[in-house]
Amino acid sequence: MIADLCPLPAPETGAAQCLSPVSRNMKSDLIDKAAKVIPHPPILINLVSRRVRQLNQGRAPLINTANYGPRLGQGDIALIEIIEGLITAEMLTSEEAV
Repeated sequence: MIADLCPLPAPETGAAQCLSPVSRNMKSDLIDKAAKVIPHPPILINLVSRRVRQLNQGRAPLINTANYGPRLGQGDIALIEIIEGLITAEMLTSEEAV
């Protein structure tokens, strides 16, 4: 599961400290639903990360955020856009990547 991204224990406490925005700021039900749309965790993480970066740079959300409540973070918006099929990941062939 994507939320299991805790690397090493924190030096002070010895407990695992998750610094990943995926596990800290996003609602787990949205992560689970998005993982059904894009089942490969590295692709999902990269897609959400790229979309959050775009939103932070001023791009408008593709959804009406008022329909989802007042506490949506950028990651939540990206996940909802993926769940609703507004954002997809497509693989490039080696010829297209050049």
